[in-house]
Amino acid sequence: MTPTSEAAAENSPGHGFGTGPVFLASISTILGAVMFLRFGYAVGNVGLLGGLAIIVLGHMVTVPTALAIAEIATNRRVEGGGEYFIISRSFGHTIGGAIGISLYLSQAISVAFYMIAFAEAFQPLAGWFEAQFGFPFDPRLVSIPATLALVGLVLSKGADLGVKALWVVASVLAVSLGMFFLGSSPDAIKPDGVIMTSDLASADPFMLVFAIVFPAFTGVTAGVGLSGDLANPRKSLPLGIMAATATGILVYVMVMVKLATSVNSATLADNQLVMMDIAVWGPIIPVGLAAACLSSAIGSILVAPRTLQALGSDGVVPSRRLNGFVSTGLGGNNEPRNATLVTSVVALLFVLMGSVDIVARVVSMFFMVTYGALCAISALEHFAARPSYRPSFRSTWYLSLTGAVMSLVLMLQMDLVFAVAAIVVMTLLYQGIKRGRDGADDLASIFHGVMTQATRYLQIRLQKTESEDWRPSVITITPRTFDRSSPLQLLEWICHRYGFGTYLHYIDGRLERDAFNESLAVQERLIDITSQRKGAIYVDTMISPSMASALAQVLQMPGVSGMDNNTIMFEVGVHDPPVALTEVVAGLNMAAVPRMNRLVLRHGDNFFGSRATIHVWLTWHDDRNANLMILLAYILLGHQDWKGAEITLFAAYPRKEAPARTKELHQRIAEGRLLISQNNVRVIATDDSIDFQRLVESRSGSADLVLLGFTNDRLQRHGTELFRRFPDLRDALFVSAEETIFID
Repeated sequence: MTPTSEAAAENSPGHGFGTGPVFLASISTILGAVMFLRFGYAVGNVGLLGGLAIIVLGHMVTVPTALAIAEIATNRRVEGGGEYFIISRSFGHTIGGAIGISLYLSQAISVAFYMIAFAEAFQPLAGWFEAQFGFPFDPRLVSIPATLALVGLVLSKGADLGVKALWVVASVLAVSLGMFFLGSSPDAIKPDGVIMTSDLASADPFMLVFAIVFPAFTGVTAGVGLSGDLANPRKSLPLGIMAATATGILVYVMVMVKLATSVNSATLADNQLVMMDIAVWGPIIPVGLAAACLSSAIGSILVAPRTLQALGSDGVVPSRRLNGFVSTGLGGNNEPRNATLVTSVVALLFVLMGSVDIVARVVSMFFMVTYGALCAISALEHFAARPSYRPSFRSTWYLSLTGAVMSLVLMLQMDLVFAVAAIVVMTLLYQGIKRGRDGADDLASIFHGVMTQATRYLQIRLQKTESEDWRPSVITITPRTFDRSSPLQLLEWICHRYGFGTYLHYIDGRLERDAFNESLAVQERLIDITSQRKGAIYVDTMISPSMASALAQVLQMPGVSGMDNNTIMFEVGVHDPPVALTEVVAGLNMAAVPRMNRLVLRHGDNFFGSRATIHVWLTWHDDRNANLMILLAYILLGHQDWKGAEITLFAAYPRKEAPARTKELHQRIAEGRLLISQNNVRVIATDDSIDFQRLVESRSGSADLVLLGFTNDRLQRHGTELFRRFPDLRDALFVSAEETIFID
């Protein structure tokens, strides 16, 4: 935010408007050009029943949106930017910025839409014009100077005069509608009865008619853009928007019924100013149309610059210089003079296009996205159940969800090409904003709330449900995090996709203030490291007076995923002192009590080499270990870092047992109980004359990772010597399975 705009925002509540301007900005947009020009077309092609269905369908989006805004506005002060402010503070500046820019463009283009429609009010004078000047009437002869005049008015007089003008044009609009309802049509065009369904031979399909009429519903949130200029947004926004929505529904139904009972289908479909033939005084309809268009255009030209100003203040516009320009406000009211200039240029470009239908299609898509986003925010807030979200007015989650889903469905149904184009544009905007913010993808608190609720629910469900599908849930604790990276890296590989990993850095000491502050700093450092490496594991710290007490706590910790930890991994470096290995053996003995699977990573300076070869060694001791060892090897192959690697299984059995063991092994492979190809199996018959250590080192000395099994009996017999064996191997993972793991 620039100093000028920041000071203005802090020292002034804007113009201090009340509820009236919110109602006027919304209702004058609702009762706008589409109602005058396209409702007759709609009734002519789909009948009164179809017209009422259009009103219901359209309000299935707009009513939940109005309720969502009323809800959100009563929870927090909605500052400058209206709908953009709500979306960006709920979804974060990156996602909110992409939607906000789209919203701004739709608001700016709406100015053009209404000014083009304003020119249509002069069509009855086309014959006179051609007779006087000798060339055909082009609506742009009216729309371009009218747009320039409107822009000049707003730039010179600001929002005060704009709101006063809304009162005038809204009064003219009310008079024109009153004369329409009091009038009756000539006998020549009266229908035989109420046009419940169209009797046209080639009537347009329902969804096409809906798409043409839908821009009439986009005015519901027009008043929200004045949020930064309201004295009490929490009161004025809900009251003004809901009153405008209710009034709009009532008038829409009355207009549809009046048209269906007054004019036949053919005339309704062909004459876009058919309301002139019904009104007590026909010329009041073009006047009312002009007033409706002007009031809608005024509402849009007041709202769009304030959205752009808020975008610039948040640094979302993809240009630092332009951000500073559009965010700068004028005077104590922080009037968005510069943003109005930019909006004027955008509006004039689309006025030059001169096509109401094309502009309407663009506007509809971006508004639909905005409405969907607002409804989604309300639905997500209900699900997230954040204590800080306490609106005094509450919608319901199912209405908000209905609005969000309907927005997406209707987008695709109305105009697939423009819907896809709108989604592509917003995706590109999102990527551009993300790059402009140094790749930051800010998740706002609403997403944290949603994830918290989802995690809470899933954890409870997981605890209550037993799964036959085993997956690793590995926890590890070590004080040596920052002088080695192999343990953290292996845990990330194992838990990348198929499992869940918890990595704890051990801090020796008592739980005192200094130690706790240190733990917070270490945790932030760990999060930063795993984020840079894109590691999908949970990291934390643990303060304890001894490694034994820390380990006792770790072994009893519930899994943060909702699934119990079933495996613990220890680590030791080849250069560590003997006491490190003694601690590992003590930890392994302790981990045997809760019957957790145990892994010991012995790592050196190789850091898993080229990650191309994994050797798995099975012996006659490894009946229980075999499935876990092979499963871990295949899980590693699922990571991109091990792409293209090859697993080789070495099965070393006593010479007398080798034939039977080999047959059993191949049978298990054939039945799919071992995830390995028979081509990658090497069966080795051994006896007392063979040095097993030299055998392993000769075959696997160059392997990037070697998996070896151990049992609790052998651990008790050999102690630390068990993990000093095979010194010529590079990185070795010793595996002891306490669970019976089946591979189907």
